[in-house]
Amino acid sequence: MTKSTTSRFQAGLLAASALLLPAIPWAPAGAVPGTVVPAPLAAQEVHRLDGSRVAIYNLAGTVQVVSGNGSQVVVEVSRGGADAARLTVETGRIGDHETLRILYPDDRVVYREGGRGSNTTMRVRRDGTFFGGRGGGDRVRISGRGGGLEAHADLTVRVPRGVEVAVNLGVGEGRVRNLEAGVTFRTGAGDVDVADVEGRVEVDTGSGAVAISDVRGDVTVDTGSGSVVLEQLTGARVSVDTGSGRIGGMGLTVEELVVDTGSGRIDLEDVSSVRISCDTGSGAVRLDLAEDVDRLMVDTGSGSVVVAVPAGFGAALDLSSGSGRVSVDVPDVETVESKRRHFRGSVGDGDGRVVIDTGSGGITLRRS
Repeated sequence: MTKSTTSRFQAGLLAASALLLPAIPWAPAGAVPGTVVPAPLAAQEVHRLDGSRVAIYNLAGTVQVVSGNGSQVVVEVSRGGADAARLTVETGRIGDHETLRILYPDDRVVYREGGRGSNTTMRVRRDGTFFGGRGGGDRVRISGRGGGLEAHADLTVRVPRGVEVAVNLGVGEGRVRNLEAGVTFRTGAGDVDVADVEGRVEVDTGSGAVAISDVRGDVTVDTGSGSVVLEQLTGARVSVDTGSGRIGGMGLTVEELVVDTGSGRIDLEDVSSVRISCDTGSGAVRLDLAEDVDRLMVDTGSGSVVVAVPAGFGAALDLSSGSGRVSVDVPDVETVESKRRHFRGSVGDGDGRVVIDTGSGGITLRRS
């Protein structure tokens, strides 16, 4: 990787991080920047949950998940908003999870920290749960202004080693740090930032940016709209699916990598994976391989494709562009068929398989 390429990636990562981290309002509104102002004691609660699987439900606010001690999950609840006193907290087992649920006694919730233009509607069951496959529930609107219940809850969830936690958040920001357990984070609208996890990670957001780094375990990301940034992941499988938004990554060492975006660029560097699939309806694809592959499939409806391969790379090649030039610039190539918009042949030992198809856009295969 060249110095300029590294700088471009780092700049993109820093820009995405800048969008994610400052958005989590851990200090109360009106606090002087750089100071820590504790919430009133009456607005703070601590709840303890037993069990190996725990689920958290909160319609509005921030949720921070961090490592904890002992055998119990500890949840610190800080209420906010003019109607904060009307919120109630319920716990108990639902299905195979011990749960903590923040109940909002209104079908209109005002969460000003979510932004004046924010407006999310979702179905919430009477027990305070939402998402998942149980169905049912009443329609609740969460907005950044207007009339309704002005209340939210900011949570800190302390998770001991080996306890799986599932966070369900309607609107707000999420952050996960330093876990030795599997974690699932679902949000209707809001950014999610995950780092330093030993275990499975699953993030699902209707809209919002996602950043995941330093994870040792399988990773699954699904977002309706929003960028996804991945860095330093190790596991059996990484899967990313976004309706629209750029997908960027660096330092991915996995057996299988699946990336799919309806609209948006795919930029992946320093990738070690034997099975790779990249699919974008509209957007360029740039892929920098660190090792050989068994199978590489790239498909884009509209957008160029550039794949950089390491020394000693070997695979059968089938490259085709509906509208665009196909260029193969690697040593040790055996050509079977070479045309402006189609190339078929092999490189190196020819053991792997590379298939690239673009409806509109050029294709380039070159050395790293």
